[in-house]
Amino acid sequence: MPADEPATLDLMVPADAAGERLDRILSRLLPDYSRNRLQTWIEEGRVSVDGVVRPGKYRLYGGETLQVTPATEIASLVDAAEDLPLRVVYADAHLIVVDKPAGLVVHPGSGVTGGTLLNALLHHFPETAGVPRAGIVHRLDRDTSGLLVIGRTLRAQTRLVEAMKARRIGRTYTALTTGRIEGRQWIDAPVGRDPRHRTRMAVVPSGREARTLIEPLELLPGATLLDCTLETGRTHQIRVHCRYIGHPLVGDPVYLSRKPPSPLLAAFPRQALHARRLELPHPETGESCSWESPLPADLGELLTALRDDV
Repeated sequence: MPADEPATLDLMVPADAAGERLDRILSRLLPDYSRNRLQTWIEEGRVSVDGVVRPGKYRLYGGETLQVTPATEIASLVDAAEDLPLRVVYADAHLIVVDKPAGLVVHPGSGVTGGTLLNALLHHFPETAGVPRAGIVHRLDRDTSGLLVIGRTLRAQTRLVEAMKARRIGRTYTALTTGRIEGRQWIDAPVGRDPRHRTRMAVVPSGREARTLIEPLELLPGATLLDCTLETGRTHQIRVHCRYIGHPLVGDPVYLSRKPPSPLLAAFPRQALHARRLELPHPETGESCSWESPLPADLGELLTALRDDV
């Protein structure tokens, strides 16, 4: 467990908590941890009242001592570390910001058991083995490049996840779409599982709220360079929303149904999407922080070729 995360937390139940449930008081005393996480610890027997493990619905009298033993994932993750290259943009005792290259999977799953960002984090920052998902707060698709934030401690990760839920983390992407988009617009369309193709997402009435701001930066032959700002963070949100308005991303293997007429665009081997800017409140100090990532070489070379083709 990280050095600043105590092995056991000793808490005093306040007198005004008489008659309150254990799970509710625990949430009040440990606001840095999500209710789901605290509930899991209660169910796992990691929370005791005056030395006796109690269920979440147990009513307190006030004045008791609670002992909480936070769970870690060291046992399941410690052997998963791999010496993989990792471009670290920023790191302090609480968070890490990395610039992920296209082609790197963020987290094991769906047949991918190694060679991921998580495996690299465990090698370069071994303490993240004590944090769920090695501290990963959000994800990028395998072939999307750009910035990701990782919580280096359990408290930092929890605060970053809560900031994400509260929409206090800003994420801006650079995208190259097919066709011509001339005006700034909000795309407000719910995203959920595609009922006809269960392996992909779509705009569907039953989907979750999804809002993306798109702002054209440059009109190019057969394509438009955009800034895309996420208000929500649904799976494949930008890719789905661009398809929804009739301008799927260049190179998108899932949502681009017809090859663009331009050989340059048709030859691009991945979705042209890059997470270029990340803004967030620091999980410990609350200070506003931001980072930017330059366009990756492959996308930059495509833009140069398109400009030369005008």
